[in-house]
Amino acid sequence: MEKKTKSGRSDRFQIAFNRIHKSLKEQVKGTGSDAFVELLYSGQKNHSLIRKHKHELHQYAKLRNAIVHEKVDRNFYIAEPHQEVVERIEQIAKEFEKPIPAISIATSPVFYYYEDTHLKDVLKVINRLDYTRFPIYDKENNYKTLLTSSEIIKWMANQFSSRVIELENVRIKDLYTSGNKYFVDFVPESASIFEVEERFEGYHKKDQKLQGVIITKNGKADEKPLGFISLWDLLEVAETGSN
Repeated sequence: MEKKTKSGRSDRFQIAFNRIHKSLKEQVKGTGSDAFVELLYSGQKNHSLIRKHKHELHQYAKLRNAIVHEKVDRNFYIAEPHQEVVERIEQIAKEFEKPIPAISIATSPVFYYYEDTHLKDVLKVINRLDYTRFPIYDKENNYKTLLTSSEIIKWMANQFSSRVIELENVRIKDLYTSGNKYFVDFVPESASIFEVEERFEGYHKKDQKLQGVIITKNGKADEKPLGFISLWDLLEVAETGSN
């Protein structure tokens, strides 16, 4: 078997591999192991970026093991990556170190309202823009609840059973009596898609349905909403990444 001398390509490959491994350890939680392949297969369930590159990274893990563990001598290697492979893993490393910003996949601008807003104003937006979720705030700009088109339909159906609906004076706070509780979480403008995916998974583990994640400047509930991410937004990214 011909010995292959150590080259810059091997160094570059291992450096890029270690960068990805570090990112996986930072982003994938609760695995109980820092092994590259275990992080890869555990993280792919929740993270679209990992799913996108899973097959390639699994192959690169095998190549990395060959480079590191199957040395013929101190200065000789059995396996050596091609230039195209080195460039590819370096490209993937950059994606992991700078994942997709959450704001880039969010619905923006966010149409939000105050409790005293008339319901008819919300209906106009639904009719014109086909929006279905609206964060609601009190006079002190604190988040109160999430108003959905389904909630509005349910409320209107209940009104039909008793009397003619007079929408002219109905305000958003009048719909609260339905008692529905929608879970919403907040992340800062700097959050990545990894962080948003983790929020959805955290609620799922608690058997709670997270309706969406609101992006604000610092991730606080009393700040102006800059973007809204639903589970459908994440699924669209996942489908794009798997193609």
